[in-house]
Amino acid sequence: MKKIIGLIAICLSVSIPALSQECTPEAKTALYNEFRQHFKGDTAKANELAKKWLACPEVAGEEQISAYLKNFVTLYEKANRKDRVTDLVYNKKDYPKAFEVGRAVLVDEPENLKVLIDLAYAGFAAATDKNDTFASDAVTYAKKAMQLLEVGKAPDKWDPYLGKDDALAYLNNIIGRLTVEKGPGAALPYLIKVAQYDSKLKKIPSTYGIIGAAYESGPYATLSEAYKKDFGGKDETPESKLALENINQVVDRMIDANARAVALATDPTQQAAKKEWMETLSNWYKFRYKSDAGLNEVIAGILAKPLPPLPTPITTLPAATPTATPTSTPTSGSVSAAGNGGANGATPATAAMGNPGPAATTPKPTSSTANKPKTTTPTRPKRNHRS
Repeated sequence: MKKIIGLIAICLSVSIPALSQECTPEAKTALYNEFRQHFKGDTAKANELAKKWLACPEVAGEEQISAYLKNFVTLYEKANRKDRVTDLVYNKKDYPKAFEVGRAVLVDEPENLKVLIDLAYAGFAAATDKNDTFASDAVTYAKKAMQLLEVGKAPDKWDPYLGKDDALAYLNNIIGRLTVEKGPGAALPYLIKVAQYDSKLKKIPSTYGIIGAAYESGPYATLSEAYKKDFGGKDETPESKLALENINQVVDRMIDANARAVALATDPTQQAAKKEWMETLSNWYKFRYKSDAGLNEVIAGILAKPLPPLPTPITTLPAATPTATPTSTPTSGSVSAAGNGGANGATPATAAMGNPGPAATTPKPTSSTANKPKTTTPTRPKRNHRS
């Protein structure tokens, strides 16, 4: 115990003179003079010097200088909060601190577009790290940022995004992926928009895998359940044919999305996900067309075609219906971490037999770097995507 007390005494004897020496009138005068040399040019250096001066005890006669330096530090740090948010999000990846600082900025500047975009991404990135605390706010900020972008506003600087279209692609991706689990149908418009902007995300296979999964867990599951309820176990009627036509056009979009995922999955690291997408695609294609004839040609030519929009409900039967009620059921699968959907959900065929089939599943946000901007002195987020 005596040794510990002795060590403490030695430490104090070393540190106190050092502190007092740094805070002597001469030292404080030198700090203030150096501050004056930098405060109009190198404001970051001036801020550092001002904080050193303010760390010393204030003595009589220094009240005016102390008030001036405190005001300088307050204004400097307030003006630089926006840059700090960007640093916390993309470099330090300290998402809770980013929200703390960013929310303070938004109190003063509720339409600060750069901070809104950065916090939207921070909430998404936190969610991929299994922290959903900021997910709801991230969606709110992303929607607000999109509204501002769409009326012509722009941030002071785009980094780490390349421009308006790139930012919009990411914002739609954030909203879609953070909401798809609870509302796949509502998330679909955002997920589809991701693929419509000129962004790296347009060439990422999981962009389309998750679209296919959202169709399956949303519109397909809803229409299939309605078919079972209204027409299950009954003779075919014009109404049942019309319901089937609406189901078929959703299945066609599921086939389209999964075919795009397969066609784009050329990287060796994507082969496991590609195998799942291919299995899903094959099952649904055979379910729709009774065989896999022509499937390879579909995959080969799919990227030359535009991504189809959300289907418009069919209200009148075409002259000749393309297929009768399916008699085969695709093999059940599951939604993978890559965002693709298996052939889950009740089908018209199983519904007609009175079997509701396995429950539809919903895709979840992933931690894949395919969705994250560059995080070290960011300039091009797209370079950090898995292609």
